[in-house]
Amino acid sequence: MKLIYKISKPGLILASILIFLFTSCADDYPVNVESTNEVVLKSIKILNAGAGGNMVVEGRVDEISKTVWFPRLDPDTDLSAIRFEAVMSDGAKLDKDVYSFEFEEGKDAETIVIKVFNEPRFREYFVTLRLNVPVFGADFGKAQIYDYSGNDLGNDAYLTFVSNLTRGSSFDGEHVLIVTRAEGGSHRLKVEDLKNNVTNPITLNASNVSGGTFPVNVGSQINGHSYVANLSGLYGMKIYHWTNPDVAAEIIFNADPASIEGAGKRHGDNMSARIDENGDGYLFFGDNAVTSIMRLTVSNYTNITEVKILPTQPGVSFCMSMNRVEDTDDYILTGYDAPINIVNSEAALIYAMDRESVPIQGSDARIFTFNEERYMILTTAPRYSGNAVLYVYDITKGSNTVDALKLFEEGDKKPLFQYSIGGGVNPAPGTNTGYHIVKDEEGNDTSLLIYSASNNAGFALLEIPAKELDE
Repeated sequence: MKLIYKISKPGLILASILIFLFTSCADDYPVNVESTNEVVLKSIKILNAGAGGNMVVEGRVDEISKTVWFPRLDPDTDLSAIRFEAVMSDGAKLDKDVYSFEFEEGKDAETIVIKVFNEPRFREYFVTLRLNVPVFGADFGKAQIYDYSGNDLGNDAYLTFVSNLTRGSSFDGEHVLIVTRAEGGSHRLKVEDLKNNVTNPITLNASNVSGGTFPVNVGSQINGHSYVANLSGLYGMKIYHWTNPDVAAEIIFNADPASIEGAGKRHGDNMSARIDENGDGYLFFGDNAVTSIMRLTVSNYTNITEVKILPTQPGVSFCMSMNRVEDTDDYILTGYDAPINIVNSEAALIYAMDRESVPIQGSDARIFTFNEERYMILTTAPRYSGNAVLYVYDITKGSNTVDALKLFEEGDKKPLFQYSIGGGVNPAPGTNTGYHIVKDEEGNDTSLLIYSASNNAGFALLEIPAKELDE
């Protein structure tokens, strides 16, 4: 195709002047000068590896990515004084005789930049050394994501997460529980189905579910047991329980919070559960006005043996959560306008993080240990801005929960991993997280499952393998 431009007379004059100037100054432009001073790293060896400093280790150069790979080294190698022997272009040399690799505590790899000089040219290469030491934690670089959220990279958002109809969901490793007022009602989804891109709802029999401002609003999935609570308002509070989804629910709690001294007027905007493999533990419900927390003591999964009203903390919001740190007596109390608070089972404050240490909208925070590394996860509840985003933090350092959070706050506070599930700003941002640890026959942690969901956003399930030594 021929392109024709219409130029006005003044424009034609200006163009003539520019042509004159450019042709007049042509001799002032630099021209490419050929040079034989190449700066190519052809091969490289470490001369002083090992405890005795007498081992030679051959590296592998990737000229396209400008990286250098070595087999894992004996950790007793003097990493502060690594000496290389390199084959390079004629006349080229390395920028140093000795290199220092400073490994961060608990890390098995470190990368530095070396330069190949052949004046006046130079070229940089990224050299990574890795130690032959046990590795711990999860390999987030190999995360497999099963996405049913507003993130454009996966499937469409799960169909019930629309019009504020799904404000509660949960996950126990085997099933995802969807608590919804959308068509079809509340149901379970098998994790194995989701991993195969299949959604096959297992509907909970709701024949006796009724009452409340909303008949269902939040829930928890625990060891194969499904719990669903209504939104009480002025109509009383009910908690339903299923093991067999085909059978009508067992009503394990039915009371008017107004008749419970100290309780708020509206419960069921949130639900947190800590129930062990014997079916013993607690259910927590913060009231909508953020004045108190109602704790129900549970035995054998269905027996409510005590109702107790606990204090709360400023800003936890009607989307609060209170999750136990496994194998401790610590609980994480937070919400979309509160810092991470560490409390005991009576909700007495032990430690509060700074509001800016992690995203203040972070909700349903959980702390757990996987493959000998400790993590904190949370998902932002976008009440005021942004999207729902899952954050994962490495808080391994520290002898206990509070020490770990203090050391984390003294560091750079960067997330180890994050993933957006979208959704946008929401006035009722019911937001949930969950995790499950898969073990082998010997009891070793093999993979980590993480769940993240938010009202109108949908949900995502992540599967992350345990770290392994690689060559």
